[in-house]
Amino acid sequence: MRRIRGWPATLTEPDLLDAPVVLRPARVSDVKVRRAVMAANDSWLRPLNATDPDAPAGAARANPLVAMARRSPALPYLAVARSQWKGRRGIAFSWVVWYGGQFAGDLTVWHILWGPNRSAEVGYWIDERLTGRGIAPTALAMGADYCFKHTGLHRLEAGIQPENTASRRVVEKLGFRDEGTRTGLVHIDGAWRDHVCYAITAEAAPDGLLHRWRNSLATSRAI
Repeated sequence: MRRIRGWPATLTEPDLLDAPVVLRPARVSDVKVRRAVMAANDSWLRPLNATDPDAPAGAARANPLVAMARRSPALPYLAVARSQWKGRRGIAFSWVVWYGGQFAGDLTVWHILWGPNRSAEVGYWIDERLTGRGIAPTALAMGADYCFKHTGLHRLEAGIQPENTASRRVVEKLGFRDEGTRTGLVHIDGAWRDHVCYAITAEAAPDGLLHRWRNSLATSRAI
């Protein structure tokens, strides 16, 4: 664990896409809109969200104490404070993604290892209604560049289910390498799921992933 200077960090890409993309640490004011967007995306996100293999289906809903805790007005404040604490100490970096002034999703860098490893895992999701606009690769490139250039991380990994072709295209566009499939890596939606491991290191993109993505978009638009 280390103290990260410059956190919380807000990242802005004003003109790469049709509207600005902003990554910033979550605020309490984001809680309601984030919950609403996640609820609207429930069927889209459920096959992607990790689950507890020891918890029976619906256990959280059936437990009145858990339900009461989730309704607590203090919970959003505690979650935001904990997220900021993790970021300052280099445990995890969490951003909400905004596109054209509207909430679009999340980007998180977690499972951070310092010392001789300097590696982490990255995960993201984008509102299904906003997919196909280049938001996910833009946000991922912005977050990865921050990690490589400002925090000292050297390697980022993304584990993606084989059938999630849309998410696989995101990392492939940015030059992440396919390092093979890990069997039963994460418990998701009630079962152990295989994941394809994609990874990239800082020296693989010396000019940054956002620079690479910008050039790729310019080339595709020119064709």
